[in-house]
Amino acid sequence: MSDKETLGANDAKWLDSYKNVHMNVFGTPLRVMDHGQGTRIWDVDGNEYLDFLGGIAVNALGYAHPAWVKAIAEQAAKVGHTSNYFATEPQIELASKLIELAGAPEGSHVYFGNSGAEGNEAAIKLAKLYGRTLHGALPDIGGKPARILAMTHGFHGRTLGALSATWKPVIRKPFEPLVPAVEFVEAGNVESLQRAFNETGLGRYGKGPVAAVIMELIQGEAGVVPLGADYVKAARELCDRNNALLIIDEVQTGIGRTGEWFAFQREDLSGGVIPDAITFAKGVAGGFPMGGLIAFGEKLSSLFTPGSHGSTFAGNPLGAAAALATLKTIEDDDLLANAEARGKQLRDGLAALDNPLYGEVRGRGLLDAVQLSHPCAHAVAGWALEHGLIVNAVAPNALRFAPPLIVSEQDVDECLSVLAKVPTDLPND
Repeated sequence: MSDKETLGANDAKWLDSYKNVHMNVFGTPLRVMDHGQGTRIWDVDGNEYLDFLGGIAVNALGYAHPAWVKAIAEQAAKVGHTSNYFATEPQIELASKLIELAGAPEGSHVYFGNSGAEGNEAAIKLAKLYGRTLHGALPDIGGKPARILAMTHGFHGRTLGALSATWKPVIRKPFEPLVPAVEFVEAGNVESLQRAFNETGLGRYGKGPVAAVIMELIQGEAGVVPLGADYVKAARELCDRNNALLIIDEVQTGIGRTGEWFAFQREDLSGGVIPDAITFAKGVAGGFPMGGLIAFGEKLSSLFTPGSHGSTFAGNPLGAAAALATLKTIEDDDLLANAEARGKQLRDGLAALDNPLYGEVRGRGLLDAVQLSHPCAHAVAGWALEHGLIVNAVAPNALRFAPPLIVSEQDVDECLSVLAKVPTDLPND
């Protein structure tokens, strides 16, 4: 791989056009990409990159996987969209497959959207409907609106409902007031969660009951930080004791990313608890926009009735076909085992690098991070990009890795080889 010290002529030309027509919500893109194959992607100047971000944990099968391309092409030749007045076979098959993979009980149902934020919007709306059934929220006895508890440092999306449960103050505050009755508790602190439940009560000083607790088992945007199995078990017990729902956001951790279909299926992440609902997106359709919600059991599922929620593109047949091909390939090629093996190789390799820049390594499967000795993550990611490797500055002092599930042993070795050479004196962010 050759050094790429400056933008190529084509990249520079297209980025000039980009800033003239796109709202500046993402900042200036790093490159303009042209095509990909497997774990590699090329920009419009022909520069090649090894992708260890995978579209932020989206491109489960990498780029241009034959099964994925074939599924979309064949479905596009049949029907690309029908609206939600009609159903399609791929949509029904996909819902059934997701319920099966989640091990959800009989009577469980799926709601499809187009993104993780939409999946979490649906979960929050479902939790609000559930909250109205709780005794302490009944208006005729002086009840108060039910509450939803979210975690500090959690991330659930940027639409108004999902943003209301997203911690990061810098992206929340410009849009306040947000959805009411969403409160934050300190992530990983059982006492903080217990206090929030204890605030429930009728009368002048009490709050409404807790309808739901929403959490990521690994907080991706916080720097790939697991909540801890003991904490998740305690949260499940508090929810059970107080008739509250436990909603697990599997947007980033789902679809094989952690070495199981869903992170809650890992004992070392969940303590073996079963959620009441999970949300999903990112890797489910291998790059086609799709997300959604699985409500566990008939009672919770039935709270959504015709007209209570919806989306024009929900369950799009192209997305459903792409998702079915993605899930089948993960099964057929044993990519859950590959995620576990290659993730361990990556974490072990990072821990063994003879470079004082790198410290603690954390993660599961192919969702991993390394702590940096000083807050220079953007500079490190920029240096890596110039040397043909895509990684993510998830926090000022941490790099995130979420490569395609098809990543090979040789790919991991190549990634580590680049990272080993990163200078230790890069400037702070």
